[in-house]
Amino acid sequence: MRTAALWLLWLATGWAAIDGTVINGTTGKAQAGAMVLLFKVGQGGPEMLANTTSDAGGRFSFAQAAQGGPRLIQANYEGVNYDLMAPPGTPTTGLRVEVFESSKQPGRAHLTQHMVILEPGEKQLTVGETFLVTNDGKLTYHDPANGTLRFFVPAAAGDSLRVMAQAPQGMPVERVAEAAGQAGVYKLNFPMKPGETRIDLSYAMPFSAGGSFAGKLLAKGLPTRLVVPNGVSLVGEGLKALGQEPTTQAAIYEVGEPAYTVSIRGSGSLRAAASEDASDEDGPAIQQILPRVYDRLAAILIPALLILALGFVLLYRRGDERG
Repeated sequence: MRTAALWLLWLATGWAAIDGTVINGTTGKAQAGAMVLLFKVGQGGPEMLANTTSDAGGRFSFAQAAQGGPRLIQANYEGVNYDLMAPPGTPTTGLRVEVFESSKQPGRAHLTQHMVILEPGEKQLTVGETFLVTNDGKLTYHDPANGTLRFFVPAAAGDSLRVMAQAPQGMPVERVAEAAGQAGVYKLNFPMKPGETRIDLSYAMPFSAGGSFAGKLLAKGLPTRLVVPNGVSLVGEGLKALGQEPTTQAAIYEVGEPAYTVSIRGSGSLRAAASEDASDEDGPAIQQILPRVYDRLAAILIPALLILALGFVLLYRRGDERG
């Protein structure tokens, strides 16, 4: 009798139902016919446990969800995946997974930040770029044929380009960018959902002391912020010094023109310092930034550096507010 009771207790604690509703954030109504998948998230990556389809009322349910670790509920609608994490100890019933209608037009999705990190060494220049795209509408910008973000990479980077993309409230994933038909221009097929999407690039190119870097932002009307390690300085036409980031003493510059060339003086790396700061601090490693620099830049800087330090693996931290 006692054995049976223990068995029932194990079943109750070891298995739990997961259910909820798929809501169309564009229409405000329940969404029928969406494919819903349940994943177990572990060190080896997501492992699919089950799948179903939302019913006429948008409802879905999984009768059993194995105990231990977080769960990821993913709804696929119009070819776009929308994620909802269910950490251990949080409710697993009455969940709400929001999806959106898609459009091939950008609509209210627009680039709001562009930052470039330059780390010059004796023979190599390591470059990290971060793009923040804000979509404050209710349509997902999704154009698989033409891509949703185009960017320029110098030819000297060769095949070293790596791209990490993170959807709003999602996990960073590696993506492959395709040549867009123009020299040095690439296109990225990644849905820009309502909220903020982050794209991080990293690449390396040959470099020698006193060398230069020529970059280009394909979007117009947005400044580019350039960041270099302490002891490294930049010189170039239209370049404006904004000050230093207090923690790493990185120098921050701004250039207003889409195409720019800067001469690089000195050498150094921000990666080791950024990794130590990120591991030692419980909260955000950079919160105090000079008034002339956007508050958002601080929240972008360390995660972008960690991509370079960890072999293009993104450790993302979201900032509190846009400056």
